[in-house]
Amino acid sequence: MYFDGYGYRGTSFEQRYQCFSASFIDKPHVETGDRIIMPPSALDRLASLQIDYPMLFEVRNDAVERVSHCGVLEFVAEEGMIYMPYWMMENMLLQEGDLVHVKNVTLPKGTYVKLQPHTKDFLDISNPKAILETTLRNFSCLTTGDSIMVAYNNKKYYIDIVETRPSNAISIIETDCEVDFAPPLDYKEPEKPVAPTKGKEQVAEAIEPEAEPKFVAFTGTGRRLDGKSSNHQPQPISSARPSDVKQSGGSSSSRYGHSQQSAGSSSVNGTRRSHGKLVFGHNAHRNPKENPKEASKESKQEQPGKEEPKFQAFSGKRYSLRG
Repeated sequence: MYFDGYGYRGTSFEQRYQCFSASFIDKPHVETGDRIIMPPSALDRLASLQIDYPMLFEVRNDAVERVSHCGVLEFVAEEGMIYMPYWMMENMLLQEGDLVHVKNVTLPKGTYVKLQPHTKDFLDISNPKAILETTLRNFSCLTTGDSIMVAYNNKKYYIDIVETRPSNAISIIETDCEVDFAPPLDYKEPEKPVAPTKGKEQVAEAIEPEAEPKFVAFTGTGRRLDGKSSNHQPQPISSARPSDVKQSGGSSSSRYGHSQQSAGSSSVNGTRRSHGKLVFGHNAHRNPKENPKEASKESKQEQPGKEEPKFQAFSGKRYSLRG
């Protein structure tokens, strides 16, 4: 047994090898998984040890403290050399011919793994789940922090191992493992359209309801007593206060009744009087024949060819209601 060079030490398998990519050997299918090719002497040593199957190994780059895990495909490499997939060498920052530390380990069966594609092109595949399941059949284990390679339709897709359970390194051979996907590294969420900002006046108009039109009393057009239209527009009269109504009491009703009577009497005698004349007092109900002076005055005023005097309101004589 050799303790230096390519010999073995102790009761467990642990050895250093020169590492080369699969392009140095005529086995291109090595790139589609995580299995390495080891020398025949490694098989002899492993067969003499009580190890768990399938054989799993820890691969360490002591120069940069990078660790990964893999399985074994064949034992046909030259002594002192191993061949591994190039994507695995990239994960461990290894160059062709660098020394790598290989040690056999036992990993728990995985129950959960979270994957994150590098590009969103992987999601454009018609059935990425089926492609991923087919690719992972060539893998023995997964390590958190590694980037595995999935080859499909003459194109390579790289996927990061974001999380693994129940430990940082798990075995995926003959196990039911839940797979979850994170958004691709180059994925960008679509920008939401920005609504135009409204001014304070527009916001106030949107909130305040439309004002209802207020009621304005006595908004009709005025008429003169001589029948001609008047250009004067009356001002709106405010409604009477309740106190004014209470003070007036029943007098308002008597006045209202008296006004109705006077309006009725004036309508009867209005046909015999000329327009534009007001009569007040007890002489208002008399027949024009009883007062010949007034009748003569009215006849003189109604004679044609003479201009009618302008109307002057409240220019008659004053009478007392007591008689």
